[in-house]
Amino acid sequence: MIEVSNLERYLERRHRAPVEIEEVRRLGSVTRGAAALKQFGYGSPLLVVYRVSEKSFQEVFHRVTRNQFGRERDADRVAAIWLDYQTFNRLAKHAPAIDMLAHRDCGELVSLADVQDLLLVTGYQSGEVYANDLLRLRDGGALQPLDVARAEALAAYLAQIHQVRHKDPASWRRRLRDLLGHGEGIMGLTDSYPQDLPYASPSQLRAFEEMANRWRWRLKPLEHRLSQVHGDFHPYNILFEEGLQFHVLDRSRGAWGEAADDVSCLTINYIFFSLQRTGWLAPPFEELHERFWTHYLSLNRDGALTRVIQPWFAWRALVLASPLWYPTISDEVRRKLLTFARLVMGSESYDYQNVNQYLEKG
Repeated sequence: MIEVSNLERYLERRHRAPVEIEEVRRLGSVTRGAAALKQFGYGSPLLVVYRVSEKSFQEVFHRVTRNQFGRERDADRVAAIWLDYQTFNRLAKHAPAIDMLAHRDCGELVSLADVQDLLLVTGYQSGEVYANDLLRLRDGGALQPLDVARAEALAAYLAQIHQVRHKDPASWRRRLRDLLGHGEGIMGLTDSYPQDLPYASPSQLRAFEEMANRWRWRLKPLEHRLSQVHGDFHPYNILFEEGLQFHVLDRSRGAWGEAADDVSCLTINYIFFSLQRTGWLAPPFEELHERFWTHYLSLNRDGALTRVIQPWFAWRALVLASPLWYPTISDEVRRKLLTFARLVMGSESYDYQNVNQYLEKG
């Protein structure tokens, strides 16, 4: 709720003069005629009529409300206002964008009109990226007890955070849409692949999208699975101190999603690094992969996980096989990753104990 007193203070700061507010009312309340055809809207605009000295002003204050059409998250609504402010004044005959405001918890309205960009400031965390452990093993290093303990520690962490559930069907459907259609999702990845690749033709990439969309429809009724997630739980976003102490970085795409997102993101990296070492999931990565899965399922007991993880694996495989994201790996590794994605998406249940069956052409 925006209080008239806060409106008045904001307008006086902007005009640097006393303001007399004459009228405040919501627009769009009429339901006769053409207005009755559109009963759904993205907000309730507020008309404010006021005077500064002898000059009269009429301005509309817009606030985007939460809905299931790409406005599920606070960040979506901030982005919508930002986009409107940046574009309204660039189109002839469009109603002008006058200011962009932040509505603080205390009710104060603060102008952001001269803001060019937003920056995020975080605390610094020391440690070594978990990827360094996997690179050591990829390059011939021997498996150490600490390697196994760390895989189990990561499994325990995910099992714990995934037990926090959230009831929000709109957020569940949004997460599934993002998996397929987001710029960082499957379609964003397939669009980024060059046209003339020997291991990924346009028809093959289109088939990934079509298979993933079938999975989206299959998963849509499973809204009860909405869980707390990290969202980008790969080895470069995990920092280990000495021993088992670790920190995580760069949580992505919102607080709530599918547990399979995090599990696939980490475990496909055991496959990825093993492919670079041997061409298959083989020791020492095979043990890390198996230990992670066994420990995770012993703690979380998610009996459906292996029946929903398939499209998430496909997404992560497209990232790892990408010539833009990983330009130095061999075409053979890329082929096997994409074969893995295709065969996993064609399976009813992911068999984590027999991964190499998904790496052979079929």
